[in-house]
Amino acid sequence: MANEHFYAVIMAGGSGTRLWPLSRKDRPKQTLVIDGKRSLFQGAVDRLQGLFPHERILVVTVADQVDGLHRDCPEIPMDNFILEPLPRGTASVVALAAIAIRHRDPLGVMAILTADHLMHNDAHLRQLLKAAHEFAQKGYLVTLGITPEYPATGFGYIQEGELLGEFQGLKGFRVLRFKEKPDKTTAEKMITDGNHVWNSGMFVWQVETVMAEIESQMPELYEKIIQIDHVWGTSEQPVAIEAIWPTIHPQTIDYGIMENAPRVAVIPSINLGWHDVGTWESIFNALESDPSGNIVMGGDALPLDTQGTLICEDSANRLIVTIGVENLVIIDSGNAVLVCDRSQAQRVREIVKYLEENGQSHYL
Repeated sequence: MANEHFYAVIMAGGSGTRLWPLSRKDRPKQTLVIDGKRSLFQGAVDRLQGLFPHERILVVTVADQVDGLHRDCPEIPMDNFILEPLPRGTASVVALAAIAIRHRDPLGVMAILTADHLMHNDAHLRQLLKAAHEFAQKGYLVTLGITPEYPATGFGYIQEGELLGEFQGLKGFRVLRFKEKPDKTTAEKMITDGNHVWNSGMFVWQVETVMAEIESQMPELYEKIIQIDHVWGTSEQPVAIEAIWPTIHPQTIDYGIMENAPRVAVIPSINLGWHDVGTWESIFNALESDPSGNIVMGGDALPLDTQGTLICEDSANRLIVTIGVENLVIIDSGNAVLVCDRSQAQRVREIVKYLEENGQSHYL
């Protein structure tokens, strides 16, 4: 496969507040080691090996995360870290990365990837990306779909239409529509009909194709990005970004482009072993549990007569013992301990907001 014009763009600017207190401002989600091996960011880079040399892996992040990410993966050149002054949604990330690649390679094809997902089948991801690369050469905006394992209500869905072709042994379908996070009944129906996949948030397209869509559908963003494009690679570039970026209206690439683009395709995965570890509850799906449904994510734990409980000891050399409890999340990290019912785990964001608003940011 001729892939010398193929570039990977890893989005790595998030903070991961729903994984507090393990995830902190100085230790963002993508630097966490979830599976006991490598950090999420290191995993995102590792699984690209053999398809993308480090010189063609770009990372979009914020300034205060660059040093930590570069320590994790020093093989990626520092020049490949693209900085956004503050989060403005994935549409602006895509646009900024697109002009960066276009200045290197006008024929560039870009894969938009994430730094905070687990995948257990790296070879299959590379197969998906190769197939999407071929598809994108035909002018499609390609999204990678995750074949659903259960009727999830926390993910967006993609409805498949007609079969458009087969690439690298994988089928590609026209996208009929993107659907937001459904209720459980709707999710069960979509799982049953077999024509829906989860939206992974991973995309592949030609730089010029996506820039044309941004110009057509998001002219305000396009106008501002082009101002940055005109001074890219000069001493005026950082000044222009600092001045223009705060004026960009936050928007996702899904809403801004994908939902209304005329040529959108999806390639469903087969056995990617994909997990969006965005919440403590999601860890239960991503990691293997003991026969009682318990997961010890880090440190020493002794769960006696305990069921369905996640334990992570990450602050000191001490033992966490549970007796006669079930369905808890227990995280001991740094100067904070979280104990909550699994059903309440999504409320961690409320705690983060409370600490921010009440002058207790030293816990963040």
